[in-house]
Amino acid sequence: MNQLCRLAGIAILGFLLVSCSAQKRVWYLQDVQPATPEQIAQNGQIRIKPLDRLTIVVNSKDPELAVPFNSSTSLNSLSGMPTASSTAQSLQVRTVDENGFVEMPIIGAIQCKGLTRSELAKVIADKIVEGGYINDPTVNVQFSDMKISVIGEVARPGSFDIDRDRITIFDALAMAGDMTVYGVRSEVIVTRETDGKRTIEVLDLTSKELFNSPAFYLQQNDVVYVKPNKYKAQSGEISQNRSFYLSLVSTAVSVATLIVTLTK
Repeated sequence: MNQLCRLAGIAILGFLLVSCSAQKRVWYLQDVQPATPEQIAQNGQIRIKPLDRLTIVVNSKDPELAVPFNSSTSLNSLSGMPTASSTAQSLQVRTVDENGFVEMPIIGAIQCKGLTRSELAKVIADKIVEGGYINDPTVNVQFSDMKISVIGEVARPGSFDIDRDRITIFDALAMAGDMTVYGVRSEVIVTRETDGKRTIEVLDLTSKELFNSPAFYLQQNDVVYVKPNKYKAQSGEISQNRSFYLSLVSTAVSVATLIVTLTK
């Protein structure tokens, strides 16, 4: 009886250890200390890249003055008056060229590569004031079609529109419904294209060192890939093999049935 009790105890202990180990595999930030402040990176904002598409809106207390800056029209070089109707503003989506410039009516090309939205807005406003066009311009810059993609072992893989200046890897996973229990949290891959080069960062979401990675804050068009763990890979292989063998058996039965039918 005592021997049985000891065996049962060992079995229960083993089960608990395995259970705890399984739980730990799905925990994030396992080495953080509660109530310990972490320095927040100041460069995490999304920055403008070549081929980004931007909507830039210029406003003023006198709306008539802002009209030319919000359309494809320009000022008449002789009269200084708008060449198109100033009764309505036609918002234009402007594409940053390969060299990082965005073309604006009246004030011309503006270098915006590497700037944040607010930094570009200030540059444009300063140019307008310096040119003597508007004394009180306010400029709003928005990304027109900024996306990130999350694929692999998440609940809802896909591409997601971004409307914030700062987005973390955790924000991206939340959009995708979080990782499944089969996702490898210690090897999340972020693929990024910058200046014609592709970089790959591997993030360990179980460690606070994650905060120091240049990929903790995502940039537009980043692709996040969550790898499946060995259990998911094995189950997928078993399922695939089972389907193959079932198909093979079905084919063999069909051929045998045909042969029997033809020999009658």
